[in-house]
Amino acid sequence: MHGLNPPQREAVRYLEGPLLVLAGAGSGKTRVITQKIAYLIGECGMAPQHVTAITFTNKAAREMRERAGKLVGNRAEGLTISTFHALGAKLLRQEARAIGLKPSFSILDTSDTTALFQELLKDIDKLRLRLIQQRISLWKNALLNPEEALVQAEDDLATGAARVYAEYERTLKAYQAVDFDDLIRLPVTLLEAHEDIAQRWKSHIHHLLVDEYQDTNRCQNRLLRLLTGPLAAFTAVGDDDQSIYAWRGADIENLRQLQTDFPTLKVIKLEQNYRSTTRILKAANSVIRNNPKLFDKRLWSDKGHGEAIRVMACRDGEHEAEWVVTRLLAHKFEMRGQGHWRDYAILYRGNFQARLFEQQLRAHKVPYVLSGGQSFFDRSEIKDVTSYLRLLSNQDDDPAFIRAATTPKRGIGGTTLEALGHAAGRRHISLFAAVFAAGVESEIKAPQLAALREFGNFINRMGWRAAREPAGALLEDLLKAIGYEASLLETLEPNEAATRWGNVRDFTGWLATKAEEEKKTLLELAQTVALITMLDKQDENLDAVQLATLHAAKGLEFRHVHLVGVEEGSLPHRESIDSGNIEEERRLMYVGITRAQMSLCISWCARRKQGKEHLERTLSRFIDEMEGGDAGSGDIKREGQGAAPLAPTFDRSAGNAKLANFKALLGKKPE
Repeated sequence: MHGLNPPQREAVRYLEGPLLVLAGAGSGKTRVITQKIAYLIGECGMAPQHVTAITFTNKAAREMRERAGKLVGNRAEGLTISTFHALGAKLLRQEARAIGLKPSFSILDTSDTTALFQELLKDIDKLRLRLIQQRISLWKNALLNPEEALVQAEDDLATGAARVYAEYERTLKAYQAVDFDDLIRLPVTLLEAHEDIAQRWKSHIHHLLVDEYQDTNRCQNRLLRLLTGPLAAFTAVGDDDQSIYAWRGADIENLRQLQTDFPTLKVIKLEQNYRSTTRILKAANSVIRNNPKLFDKRLWSDKGHGEAIRVMACRDGEHEAEWVVTRLLAHKFEMRGQGHWRDYAILYRGNFQARLFEQQLRAHKVPYVLSGGQSFFDRSEIKDVTSYLRLLSNQDDDPAFIRAATTPKRGIGGTTLEALGHAAGRRHISLFAAVFAAGVESEIKAPQLAALREFGNFINRMGWRAAREPAGALLEDLLKAIGYEASLLETLEPNEAATRWGNVRDFTGWLATKAEEEKKTLLELAQTVALITMLDKQDENLDAVQLATLHAAKGLEFRHVHLVGVEEGSLPHRESIDSGNIEEERRLMYVGITRAQMSLCISWCARRKQGKEHLERTLSRFIDEMEGGDAGSGDIKREGQGAAPLAPTFDRSAGNAKLANFKALLGKKPE
């Protein structure tokens, strides 16, 4: 328990019943979870395989596993530390037959499901398609089936979406596939319907630890209840002040309901912040106290007073971007080599706000990384390779079959696939099965069928080897056999082809290493490839300024934060103002403030360009709230003349001259 404060120590040791740890921002919640894992195993003698910890992201799960490994050594290998979705996938793989799935079912990602919806809805516009997808996702998270969704539909869009939902479910079942929402929903359905399976899983978990409990939706909450058993041996860690995901189904009521469902619930508050200075925490406390409280708490820190928070009024968006980047460059220069680009973050309410800051950062040759950009698994070359892995794992995966059969080109085109699709549809079987179905020779022309069967035989051969041979060598053979590198060189410019081939080599090399480390065959890896996020480890040590939405920044921390666009209509967002839902927007502001460790700069604009118009803007109410609490006159400094009707123009030449001087001092030539 060395180094833990008294509430942390109490949270680690408490085992007399259900426990809720209210962990304020920067209060060391991950340390409490990992120390409790070590306490359960080392002091209480609990077998590692009976301890399960659940969080929301692969990155958080990996960090938790690494910390636990340092505390308990090799015994950490027996622990289950995973995301909700990975745990759901594991449960479904083991119990698949009980709900009509085979263990090698496919997990469809967002692009796969979007393609399915496009096929079901034909010529629908993208906005309506996205709204229908979102509505069905929310229904799944609320544990509503298509029939229940149709009964509850309140408008034409919802009624149409409910009908699409039913057809979508039939298609998934035919593909022997699930989507990400199903990885939680189906385990709940299974555990509620099969008492013997539920008892087996409950007996396996002697203590359950859940991170970010405020972000759970109804479905995740139900799954946790089904896994805890009658003793309710769980530790839930959360913070009602950081509940910012209602738009994707998260329900803050899950925290409130804990006290009702578990009358013996123990509540321990972690209020000491180890991240931020006192001035930053004063501002955060002052804002969030305007929300009604589930649990009262106040963050405090012993990290000193720190710099005053700067609130800059800018003339317009261009002025704001210039000021932020100039300020960032000047601040880094003042650090005299002690600072890094990764120490800085620019945070905003919506992704569209990033463009002007990207332009300024590029103009000044500042490296940056854009959170929420294209993930590694969304790159076309990676999806090409993973389509083969998915097909090896599940030959009924029609989307994977179509992509693999046509990439690279091998004489299987749209006409061939259409004929195959009709043959499969008449027999109610998958496309792959239709390739070898009896009588298909009369429905598909001989040359087309020959190409299909050559491809099918290739997949069968690779599938046989994938279950038996080392993954690395098999991947090499697969890439050579399909001629993927040659295909890239034939269809792309040399530099683009080299970049994509390099990504493929990185991916296959990583897969081979992972297979060796985890002692898994390629087939076993292929069954979980949709849950793997490889690249969140690649950006961790990149020395670059972080641009991120407030939602994406939750869980992160930076020495110096620029919180931009803090205006009425942006933060709080216009839709939230109109609907009277300011509380979640206030929590977003709180999250933004508490990302900062040492300094915080806030900016807003008097006018913003929208289309061809310049619209007047006003300072966010959250700034007044920030100043209306404990903050003294020296804690927050307002600057700039942006609110004045005739604001002085930003002196671009003076700013450039100052930058030139900085670069000259650094031994660089002015750009």
